[in-house]
Amino acid sequence: MAVDRVSLSVGRGETVALVGESGSGKSMSALAIMRLTPPGARMSADWLGLDGADMSKLGEREIRDIRGRRIAMVFQNPMSSLNAVLTIGRQITESLERHMGLHGRIARARAIELLAMVDVPAPGKLVDAYPHQLSGGMRQRAMIAMALAAGPELLIADEPTTALDVTIQAQIMELLGRLQREMRMAVLLITHDLGVVAGVANRVYVMYGGRMFEYGQVDDVFRDPAQPYTIGLLDTVRQLSDESTESLIPIPGQPPGLGPVLVGCAFAPRCRFVVDLCREETPPLRAMGRDRAAACHVAEPRAEPA
Repeated sequence: MAVDRVSLSVGRGETVALVGESGSGKSMSALAIMRLTPPGARMSADWLGLDGADMSKLGEREIRDIRGRRIAMVFQNPMSSLNAVLTIGRQITESLERHMGLHGRIARARAIELLAMVDVPAPGKLVDAYPHQLSGGMRQRAMIAMALAAGPELLIADEPTTALDVTIQAQIMELLGRLQREMRMAVLLITHDLGVVAGVANRVYVMYGGRMFEYGQVDDVFRDPAQPYTIGLLDTVRQLSDESTESLIPIPGQPPGLGPVLVGCAFAPRCRFVVDLCREETPPLRAMGRDRAAACHVAEPRAEPA
């Protein structure tokens, strides 16, 4: 099972981060929200809500009307996500035609406006370029422009800075933050970069082995993590203010692969705080404080910040 019992929420105007190492189920969770799970995958949801409507009960035609218009996604690899034989402008106008009813010169003019909105230089020229003619950063900006074409209420950004150099990564994250504020969008940011999370997110959800392990306000979780896996993740990050010369603390072992649902806590084989109960029963998410929860048998509730 790729993902099991995942529950999260994103409010309008809020940026929520979904973090975890590769294979934890982050991207599959995003695809499930978009109703784009791979062939052969089966999704079961008690509730998949958008402004009170349960999308899990909608048919494919109704979902297509929502996908791209009310919910949009920026995928991990822009080169593989963009159509190599269509110009950037044509790929943007396809969305404008379908969701906004714009055609011809009006659609082209709007495509140029969208490219300018994402800080593409000379958007009037780039609108006629093909994906292979653009740098990685420009391709990612084009992907963001496509996602924003219909003015979505929720933007899902799946590792939007993958394979970009540090300077371009910062520019892309700054761009997403500005657009989120200007458009009052809800943003679900999928990443493994805890520095990015600390800089842009309001709340954070931590996933491991296809399950939700901890969630809360970013400041609360990073200041005083409750779940041992979250503690381990933060221990692998060097702080600029840390003058220690000691090595970073790795998490021993390997994450679980796809397969049957494990008995007990999925992190138990790697956990330094493990007890017998961890191997016998799957820990439920338990309240750790205001707007905080962690799935751990040994974690104690956290004190409220002053």
